[in-house]
Amino acid sequence: MKLVQVKRRTRSENRYSPRMGRLTTKVTYIKKYVAGIPVKTLHKYRETYYGEVKDCDVCQLYV
Repeated sequence: MKLVQVKRRTRSENRYSPRMGRLTTKVTYIKKYVAGIPVKTLHKYRETYYGEVKDCDVCQLYV
């Protein structure tokens, strides 16, 4: 069994962009796991409708 793993998970989230308003997008999280327990989120990014990859800091989470 590996002690340290890096896993990638994609899920749909509602985001808010000031220019576009509310949008539903696929967000990919890259997390570091130690002994199966998530420790740290290394990076998160989203894919746009046109296939571009953007950082999630541009859009706020829509609640």
